[in-house]
Amino acid sequence: MSVAPNITTTVGTIYAPNRRNTELALVSFAVLISVFAYANVGLALNGELPAGMLGYGLGLALLGGVAHIAVRRFAPYADPLLLPLATLLNGLGLAIIWRLDQSERFQQTANFVAAASKQLLFSAAGVALLVVVLLALKDHRILQRYTYISMLVALLLLILPMFFDPVNGAKIWIKIPGVGTIQPGEFAKIIIAVFFAGYLMVKRDALALASRRVMGLYLPRGRDLGPILMVWAFSILILVFETDLGSSLLFFGMFVVMLYVATERTSWIVFGLLMSGAGAVGVATFEPHVQDRVTAWLDPFAGWGKLAASEQMAQSLMAFGSGGTLGAGLGQGNSDLIGFAANSDFILATVGEELGLAGMMAVLLVYGLVVERGVRTALAARDPFGKLLAIGLSGSFAIQVFVVAGGVMGLIPLTGMTMPFLAAGGSSVIANWALIGILIRISDTARRPAPAPSPDTEMTQVV
Repeated sequence: MSVAPNITTTVGTIYAPNRRNTELALVSFAVLISVFAYANVGLALNGELPAGMLGYGLGLALLGGVAHIAVRRFAPYADPLLLPLATLLNGLGLAIIWRLDQSERFQQTANFVAAASKQLLFSAAGVALLVVVLLALKDHRILQRYTYISMLVALLLLILPMFFDPVNGAKIWIKIPGVGTIQPGEFAKIIIAVFFAGYLMVKRDALALASRRVMGLYLPRGRDLGPILMVWAFSILILVFETDLGSSLLFFGMFVVMLYVATERTSWIVFGLLMSGAGAVGVATFEPHVQDRVTAWLDPFAGWGKLAASEQMAQSLMAFGSGGTLGAGLGQGNSDLIGFAANSDFILATVGEELGLAGMMAVLLVYGLVVERGVRTALAARDPFGKLLAIGLSGSFAIQVFVVAGGVMGLIPLTGMTMPFLAAGGSSVIANWALIGILIRISDTARRPAPAPSPDTEMTQVV
């Protein structure tokens, strides 16, 4: 006796909660925290609520609401924490930037321009780009078709700043008449992650299996060292011609992280650390700008009054020291002594001084949660390209947070990069909203329930 069932068809999907209401509640909570911080600054500075608090709160709520509606409509099964965490960081950054705009030291400078209102406009542009990403990118696997095109675009974005004048010793900006300065490296980190993901998905077997075991490490073949040598050489070229230590560390570190995830070989991490250390030391021996950063890192107080980087580093360390455990309170610190970079490179010094160690750990925890949700998205992704792309974007975000926080705290030399979402900078906030949008798209595809086959009631039994 045998059973011959009829062919079944798919008519529905397995029910799974999409957690959009949870996301809405968390976005609302993030907006409330940001508005509370804004009000706290006004009370500390003038003893009354700031006049623009209502407009600030409505603007931030509108941005969060638009982003939430877009996610609910176009990515209903996305991770419910990515958008609230980004909204919280962006809102706190706006409040701290506005607090620094009220500094009399800033206002007395000749070229003072309030940065908070511009940052709000840049945030709106970033949310608009997130909506465009969710609307246009129906499936993240489409990006795999543009693997080598993305490499060419990323190279073009990284090379362009070489033809413009340096700003504060680094060539990482391009000037567009009528628009202002743009930092193309912020967008290049997303585009180059697409190339790395597409390339490593095809080459990972050769990189993982064709190797020899020596002293507990799997040493790759000479021909397989080509990709990592090429990326290493390109990162060194960025460091030499643009004197940009941050971008160099970011791109090379992102490639090594994705290479390790793709091959599961610890030897790539070892080679990556050795090569990055050798390249940085080699360039630092003859590049004056990098030498100044290293000098300021080794002994910031020795260069007081001689090097701007040393004085900024010393002021930053004193700001962290005066903050203590709970901080001086929003609006009651003196981190504006750092100077023009207080609201960009050194905005974490304001967090450390006015919110203390507790506030600093809370902000870093929020960054850690963004990275954790990105890694979880990579684990849940069903396709290798999505896994590599999600881990590449999460890794680049984590590396950028590390090099900025490490430089401001004196752990590593200063890099000149901006803290994602928190610091003033249009290119940074727009690019990071796009990064969050791609992670939301990948998580929606990964968490979307699989179709459920309908039961066949016309099954026949053949004897």
